Amino acid sequence: MASQEWNYLELGNIRSTLIRQEDTILFQLIERAQFKRNLAIYQDDAEFLKGTGISGSYVRNLLQETENIHAKARRYTSPDEKPFTSRSQLPDPVLPPLVVPEEMKYLKSIDVNLNSKIYELYISTILPWVTKEGDDGQYGSSSVCDIQALQALSKRIHYGTFVAESKFRSQPEEYTKLIKAGDRQGIMDLLTNKEVEEKVIKRVQNKATAYGQEITDETSYVHGPAIPEDRLKLFKVNPETMGKIYREIIIPLTKEVEVDYLLQRA
Repeated sequence: MASQEWNYLELGNIRSTLIRQEDTILFQLIERAQFKRNLAIYQDDAEFLKGTGISGSYVRNLLQETENIHAKARRYTSPDEKPFTSRSQLPDPVLPPLVVPEEMKYLKSIDVNLNSKIYELYISTILPWVTKEGDDGQYGSSSVCDIQALQALSKRIHYGTFVAESKFRSQPEEYTKLIKAGDRQGIMDLLTNKEVEEKVIKRVQNKATAYGQEITDETSYVHGPAIPEDRLKLFKVNPETMGKIYREIIIPLTKEVEVDYLLQRA
C-alpha cells in the first residue's frame, strides 16, 4: 500500500493543495491591503529603528526572528518550505527528523530556493498593486501581514517541486532526454499547459471577487457580469490584480522552480 507521503505526488492531491494555497494567499493579501504601504519598514536603518539595536530593515529582522522559531519546529525540512534567511543562520530543529520514503528522495535532496526573487518582487511589485501609497504608522501589523503573505507565496511557488516530480513520473523518457541535453526551454515547453494556467487565473479572480467584496443583501458579482468600475473601489482587493499576480509572478516563478528542480534531478 502506498504511503501517505507518496500520495502527495498524485495529481488530485497536488491540485487540492494548490487550490487551498490560493485561499491562503488571497486572504493574506487582503489582510495586508487594509494598511498603507509603509515603506519605512523595508528600509535599512530606518529612522524609527534608531536606538533599538536593529540593523537592516524591520521586516527582514522580524522575518528572521519568525524563521528562527519555525526552524526549531522542523518547518524547513519539508521540500516546499524554504526560509528567506540563510540556513546557516537558523537553529537546528528541536523535533526529530521525519522518515523520508525512498520514492521521495529527490524532493528531499534537491534544494531550489527562489525566496530572494520572491522577496524583491513582493516589495517592488505586489505591494504597490495591493496597497495604497502612504504611511499610517501601522508598522507592526503591516510587517506581520507581510511575513504571512511572503511565507504563503513561497510555499505555493516552491510546491512546484512536487508538480515537477509528478510530471516527470508521468513522462520520464521525454523529460530525461531534455534534462540530459540541458534543454531548459524544452523542459519549460513540455511542462507548460496554458489552458490549465488560464483556468487557475480565472478561479483566483472569482475567489478574489467573493472574498474581497463587502457582503450585503445585494446580488454578488461572483460568476456574474463584469464588475463596474465604480464598484471596484468597494472591494478590499481588485480581483483583476489578484489574477495578474498569478499570471505575472506566481505561475512564472513556479515554473522556474519546476525547471530548476528537473535540471538537478537527473
